[in-house]
Amino acid sequence: VRHLLSHRSGVAGIDVPHTLDDLYDWELTCARLAATTPWWEPGTRSGYHAISYGFLVGEVVRRVSGMLPGEYLRQEITGPLGIDFTFGLPEKETHRLAELVQERADRAAQAALLARMEPVAVASLLNPPTGRPVANTPGWRAAEIPAANGHGTARAVAALYGILAGRGTLDGRRILSEQAVERVRESQGACRDLVLGDAFAHETEIALGLWLSGRNRSYGPNPRAMGHDGAGGSCGLADPEAGIALGYVMNRMGSGVADDPRKTALVDAVYAALGEAARG
Repeated sequence: VRHLLSHRSGVAGIDVPHTLDDLYDWELTCARLAATTPWWEPGTRSGYHAISYGFLVGEVVRRVSGMLPGEYLRQEITGPLGIDFTFGLPEKETHRLAELVQERADRAAQAALLARMEPVAVASLLNPPTGRPVANTPGWRAAEIPAANGHGTARAVAALYGILAGRGTLDGRRILSEQAVERVRESQGACRDLVLGDAFAHETEIALGLWLSGRNRSYGPNPRAMGHDGAGGSCGLADPEAGIALGYVMNRMGSGVADDPRKTALVDAVYAALGEAARG
């Protein structure tokens, strides 16, 4: 389970062709992941499980609780706390949805990037191809893909991270023990990500489900702050020492995979404001 949570299981992607319709089939996707030979020795390195992560961890949740992760999230966390976040989007909520948009891509640059990608990166990121055009379709919105199609407001993202920032509590309700929050940010070691590779100019330091701010200050100056970036620039972070959580969502997709300049500016501004408050 530790390997699954820290992107170290080696099952970063399915090793046979997998279509979008296949991806929308929970049982089929999990069966193909179970049959996939790990791309590296489990536990030795990290490689971003871009899509497979939600099925691997989600299937553990299903086998323990009897519920798919979306239902478990609703019953145990978002429902009781009134947090406006779901995996997939209920049809009755589609009128609230923002369409994802993206600037015109540089086809030559895209082709060059594809040519450099290792097979494990192709399996993790492009089997099947997802991204903005797919994410705007009814099939994607209705499916349960926990690693990639969470739908919610920025306030909801901040609230979810607020559970961690509050050392397990939010609005007086305890969701996790303080010990569990500390386990979430137990470093599993820093390394060059085997999937994202050159997309990061630095080593990443993964904990149990989230990345640590570490020496790179990706989530502020506290090296033990934790967070995660989303496709196109969205972000969430929690800093228990400062007692803050942040959520940022957008519908204009950025071109990077992490540390979008909009997110970086927001994180810097939040900590600058905290510094000013402390001095005041």
